[in-house]
Amino acid sequence: MATPKLKLAVLNGKPEIFHTLQGEGVSMGVPSIFVRSSLCNLHCTWCDTDYTWNWEGTPWPHENDKVEGYKKFKKSEYILDCSIEEVAEQVQQFPCKNLILTGGEPLLQQPAWLALIKHLRDQDSSYRFEVETNGTQLPAPEMAVAIDQFNVSTKLSNSGNSEKLRDCQKAMQWFAQSPKAWFKFVIQDPADLAEMQGLEKKYAIPRERILLMPEGRDEATLHSRRLWLADLCRDHGYRFSDRLHIQLWGSKRGV
Repeated sequence: MATPKLKLAVLNGKPEIFHTLQGEGVSMGVPSIFVRSSLCNLHCTWCDTDYTWNWEGTPWPHENDKVEGYKKFKKSEYILDCSIEEVAEQVQQFPCKNLILTGGEPLLQQPAWLALIKHLRDQDSSYRFEVETNGTQLPAPEMAVAIDQFNVSTKLSNSGNSEKLRDCQKAMQWFAQSPKAWFKFVIQDPADLAEMQGLEKKYAIPRERILLMPEGRDEATLHSRRLWLADLCRDHGYRFSDRLHIQLWGSKRGV
């Protein structure tokens, strides 16, 4: 059987693989290599990686629709089929062992990721792997073992996705019981807290593994939401996550 290829997002004509600091969640500030997959089963209206799913001819709305000149993406121009060896070669150019498999939704491509993980660890067992997932896809048993940390960004109604799409009971139950999983909820408004707490209760998510992060793709928006969200985290016992990469570099790709 042929080794599966990874469908990766495109940046300047190349696979979107870059070395930076993790900007969000419990690993914020950790030097990391990001490998960004294309394709997603959700369609968040505020998504900052909409070039991984917002294809020409699809009906999905996005906040950028009101931006002059914005248009949906041509699928053939924003996906690269990459061999495991090609991806590994690029990863090994960086002096870093913490890989973040992101997207899109990376758990749509589990066989290919497993092949990459095995390839890299066969050469250096110190590689560590995190997955950034929307919490709707159940990890295969092999994936559950291979991954060191799951960063679960469960979507609320503010994402624009229907509850049927964004709340997958089987997957959420698995993540809630996994010691490898951390939950990050994107908050736009204080009213989002009640919805988030409904999910916390429904799945018995350990409170100490929940992070709340302000939604925003620019520093002004983040600033307007940061202080009241920090107060909510303090008062209710949740962790706070900012968006470090937006503070440092703005809304840019590849950083």
